[in-house]
Amino acid sequence: MTAIRVPFNRASLVGSEIDYICRALDGGHISGAGPFTEKCEDLLEKSLGAPRVLLTTSGTSALELCALLLDIRPGDEVIVPSFTFTSTVNAFVLRGARPVFADIRPDTLCMDEKLLSGLLTERTRAVVPVHYAGVACEMERIAALASEAGAAVVEDNAHGLLATYRGRPLGTFGAMSILSFHETKNVTCGEGGAIVINDPGLIERAEIICEKGTDRSRFFRGLVDKYTWVDVGSSYRPSEILAAFLFAQLEKVDAIQGVRRRFWESYRDSLGDWASSNGVKLPTVPEGCSQAFHLFYMLMGSRRDQELLLGHLRERGILAVFHYQPLHLSHMGRSFGECSCPVTEDIAQRIIRLPLFPGLSLEDHRYVVDSVLEFRRGG
Repeated sequence: MTAIRVPFNRASLVGSEIDYICRALDGGHISGAGPFTEKCEDLLEKSLGAPRVLLTTSGTSALELCALLLDIRPGDEVIVPSFTFTSTVNAFVLRGARPVFADIRPDTLCMDEKLLSGLLTERTRAVVPVHYAGVACEMERIAALASEAGAAVVEDNAHGLLATYRGRPLGTFGAMSILSFHETKNVTCGEGGAIVINDPGLIERAEIICEKGTDRSRFFRGLVDKYTWVDVGSSYRPSEILAAFLFAQLEKVDAIQGVRRRFWESYRDSLGDWASSNGVKLPTVPEGCSQAFHLFYMLMGSRRDQELLLGHLRERGILAVFHYQPLHLSHMGRSFGECSCPVTEDIAQRIIRLPLFPGLSLEDHRYVVDSVLEFRRGG
């Protein structure tokens, strides 16, 4: 088996990660909700213009927190794209909801807003658009349709930190949104996430749930003389060690984005002619959207071409990968009933993602480009 020369992703130190971890240890507070947690939350609130951001142990736990805040119950329906990671749907299924799978647009690979009105029912409690690759869904239309149906919008913004839609940050359109700081994301602490709360009426309860169902936050503010159990809750807060690592990354987010942008644009410019002559489609970023440069993908002309190019790159020591398998066709997805998402089924068989991370060397980036250019349709 050929050794991997260029991995798909590798997390990198970009600033003061080690120094901040040592400071957290020296400070004697390494459980959650300490000084570095507050620094991260303050920075994200200012960057997004959001009323409240709470760090969580993962993007998955942030989604579970959203489901709790909406009081999702058995019998409720939640509309999610079939082309997404399982966390998007699991968070609501865990509360007893039935997922209603939506197909995606063939250009942006985001939830197709034109199909949404046909999926909304009186049982719909939430619509969960996923900003695939950090490119915005059509949020104005989605938000309007959800509002008419009395459903909340929860943005899965795991890919889209600092991207915008018509000048407004992604993650600020719904009642809530989530972020991910998994090792594959632009800004990382290995495992981590955040819930962005745009509805001020949800803030106090979110803090209670994050404090294991207690009003501990009110106690620390001097609003009660002791804290007690007042609601359901769980342990959603990451350690200060992770928060310290994350804060160092957030401080350098502009530099991180600058590197990712250069690699992304180099892929686009270098592969444009090759793509046109080989029946390959490169990413679409609609007018009015600024993207997050989270990933660079190619849509091959067929499943066979996808398999051949993945093998071609693997033989050269390059780990390129496909992406989501349609959730509605999975064993679990089928248990909720049959549905049709033809665009999702087609895209899943043709997509390839290329290596893109700040620690990628210029030499290795060029090696990936040259290796792709060697490939011709049909092998």
